[in-house]
Amino acid sequence: MAPEIRELDPTTVERIAAGEVVERPASVVKELVENSLDADASRVRVAVESGGTESIRVSDDGIGMDEQSLRRAVEKHTTSKIRNIDDLEGGLATLGFRGEALHAIGAVSRLTITSRPQGGDRGTELLVEGGDVERVRPAGCPEGTTIEVEDLFYNVPARRKYLSQDATEFAHVNSVVTAYALANPDIAFELEHDGRETFATTGQGGLRETVMDVYGREVAQAMIELDDEAVPEGPLESVSGLVSHPETNRASREYLSTYVNGRYVTADAVREAVMEAYETQLASDRYPFAVLFVEIDPSDVDVNVHPRKMDIRFADDERVREQITVAVADALKREGLLRSTAPRGRSAPEQTEINPGEREESSSGSDGLPSTGETTNADATRETQGPAAHGDGETAAGHESTRSQSSGEATADSSSASASPRSVGSSASETGASEEGEGVGDDPPVSGRRGSSGSDRDSRQSPSMTATDQQHFGEDDPTVREFGSLPSMRVLGQFQETYVVAETDDGLVLLDQHAADERINYERLRERFLGETTTQVLAEAVEIELTARESALFERFTDALSRLGFQADRIDERTVEVRTVPALLAESGGPELVRDVLSSFVSHEGAAAETVEAVADELLADLACYPSVTANTSLTDGSILSLLEALADCDNPYACPHGRPVLIEIDTDEIADRFERDYPGHG
Repeated sequence: MAPEIRELDPTTVERIAAGEVVERPASVVKELVENSLDADASRVRVAVESGGTESIRVSDDGIGMDEQSLRRAVEKHTTSKIRNIDDLEGGLATLGFRGEALHAIGAVSRLTITSRPQGGDRGTELLVEGGDVERVRPAGCPEGTTIEVEDLFYNVPARRKYLSQDATEFAHVNSVVTAYALANPDIAFELEHDGRETFATTGQGGLRETVMDVYGREVAQAMIELDDEAVPEGPLESVSGLVSHPETNRASREYLSTYVNGRYVTADAVREAVMEAYETQLASDRYPFAVLFVEIDPSDVDVNVHPRKMDIRFADDERVREQITVAVADALKREGLLRSTAPRGRSAPEQTEINPGEREESSSGSDGLPSTGETTNADATRETQGPAAHGDGETAAGHESTRSQSSGEATADSSSASASPRSVGSSASETGASEEGEGVGDDPPVSGRRGSSGSDRDSRQSPSMTATDQQHFGEDDPTVREFGSLPSMRVLGQFQETYVVAETDDGLVLLDQHAADERINYERLRERFLGETTTQVLAEAVEIELTARESALFERFTDALSRLGFQADRIDERTVEVRTVPALLAESGGPELVRDVLSSFVSHEGAAAETVEAVADELLADLACYPSVTANTSLTDGSILSLLEALADCDNPYACPHGRPVLIEIDTDEIADRFERDYPGHG
């Protein structure tokens, strides 16, 4: 029997609809701050308790509302900002327009609004609980509006259950208020959490002064102003704002603030265009600070794409990207920050010997970090990009390598490189690499990388098909070897000096040498870290300036930092003094890593203990990347066997710590199918 189709009751419908607008406390703050700005406020104060889960209070000195307007404002789909579809299609001059916010918030909380219009002799207080107006009465209050939201999702327990820990929720609130403070330097903003001021702007300064208020002096001094005159013709009427020096960056895109017609958005077209402009100057997992404003004819952009209004759609996406990229790149070049080439690592020897079994004794410093003893491009990259730049340059999406991009050079074209598999003995000179290290330590081409160009790729010579003095692994040693949990295999050699090639009973195995070495290093580091967290005392304590967001996080995660090995004390509201760091990170990261660690705490949704473990695991995964053998490195026969033996001893030999596969198997049937060996009559 088919299930009965029935109409939902109005209460259920309202609570479902409210969930589209009110996702978390930050969603409430965003809607209320936008209302304050639309009301021509010159001061906006936001105060939250317990990350906003218990209480949110937004006050402004805007135009205010009388009793009749206040009653109307909490009804569904009521607004003073548009009249009909023509206003929506013709472009919007306000941040809000749907008339849903107050009604949706009131449906899932206890909502109190107190408002007095400019010039009015008295104010009005209105209370809404679960969508129903419970009380309306006169109130003594200043001109403007104050909205207080308590017990968010008290009547939707499933939604409340899945809110994150308070620190994570407040981090989202902080990002929203920061975004609108930066967008409106002429408006005074104040953000408070649990009775403590997080930041405040004066509303009387310019953009750079506002950046200093929320990000600190260090970041403000590193910001570069865009020149609107450099923007090519296109749909955007102007591109303005500030972007940071490449060396002033973070591991999170939280500080990449972009605005379209004054509206804070996270549109991919805008953010990706900013990243494209930095070309090779940022590692793939680092992001600049940016406060970028673009103006466009409202009819050429659709802001009605999503209920939260965070995403938008341009009529001419590609030209918008081009205009933004050119504007940002011009500013960086004007400051001499974009180079045609970057410092390279030294060329690797003809063949590199590694022995994973002996690495613990071969330390790169007092912290006992594993090391191959070779100078690679990873070293140069880390010096310029900061502690989170991976040695093989993997991105979060697919964990692919961009080492050559970090070094300002393009790699060989994939079609030419794949034409010639190289055996273990092929040298750097035989593959066209120069004394400068070109091609050594660079990963094979990856489609979709930032900054690559066809002309650069075509200028590289494909590997020689007639290289001499090659060592053919299979001829010298045809033995099939057992490697514990790995398939039994006979090693044939290397392909592109990046992948180990081996034959098994069922087909072929390709093993990524960097991913394999990274897994080995990670498991050994994790074993040492879990045994005992040892710290290294710094010769001199290091002062670190934090942004307002990082400072708020430090207040809540001081104990967690200590458990990881970072001993730090607050000097003032925005500066901490770091005295010790984890011994394992002493050489690779340093005290500045505190900033990234703080951000990592709010990226995990678990309880405090789980969060510390998760952050530690993330740090070790990044650390394991630094000493691992890079791609485009020729390995000796013995090194390949040692690598496989060490990999076989790992708990999980099939994936690197970032989740990328270590090896893939191509079975005989698939190979036969590709060669169409089953055609009629072949048997």
